[in-house]
Amino acid sequence: MSYKIKIEMFEGPLDLLLYLVKKDHLNIYDIPIAKVTEQYLQYLNLMQMLDLNVAGEFLVMAATLMQIKSKMLLPAEEGSSAEAEQEDPREELVRRLLEYEKFKEIAQDLRQKETDQREVFKRPKGETEKDLSEKKDVYFEASIFDLINAFSQALKDIPKEVFYEVVKDKYTVEEATHDILHLLLVRSEVKLSEIFGRTKNKLEIIVNFLAVLELIRMKEIIARQSELFQEIEIVRNKENIIPYERRNQAGPA
Repeated sequence: MSYKIKIEMFEGPLDLLLYLVKKDHLNIYDIPIAKVTEQYLQYLNLMQMLDLNVAGEFLVMAATLMQIKSKMLLPAEEGSSAEAEQEDPREELVRRLLEYEKFKEIAQDLRQKETDQREVFKRPKGETEKDLSEKKDVYFEASIFDLINAFSQALKDIPKEVFYEVVKDKYTVEEATHDILHLLLVRSEVKLSEIFGRTKNKLEIIVNFLAVLELIRMKEIIARQSELFQEIEIVRNKENIIPYERRNQAGPA
């Protein structure tokens, strides 16, 4: 199966690292580099397996993580100065992550102010702020990394005898996109886990995942979450949700 999807959901390797840190409630000042490196490579392998348009900078970051991991595994050199012994190979990476996180927060604040300015309106008589808030549930936009995490879990849930079953490539991405849109005509939202649960083998999981990415790229659907890092719902693209960049403000400290 060959189906390359070029999407604008990737912001870069630092986004993936921040996602991994926040997802597992890790201390950004004391990153367990071995664990993060392993998870980063797993996500990178999944993106490459799906033939997504992965930028070269993801591979550069993978090499950087491997280098940091190697340095931390090396024993301290005899006769080294106290200053050298205190050097942490992760220091530069932590600095870059903190600067990037701050930059994203500032950029999102500016975007939010612009959005708020455009959405200024007079409140109808008799409507209170409580009434307005009760009219619309708030959702978080699921990032590409949330989607890949759900995809990875779906692959793990396949029984081994089914995972390695040889299946003729009949089910196409085009057919899967049609099936998903048809399902959303009947129901207002569908859980991503349910879409995966309707599949019969590894191939169909991959095809359905690519179909979801394609529909997001085409702005036909939105992948959303009621809480950060929780189950993903798929809906038609007609509702207001919180952009991915604002998730950091509500994420774990």
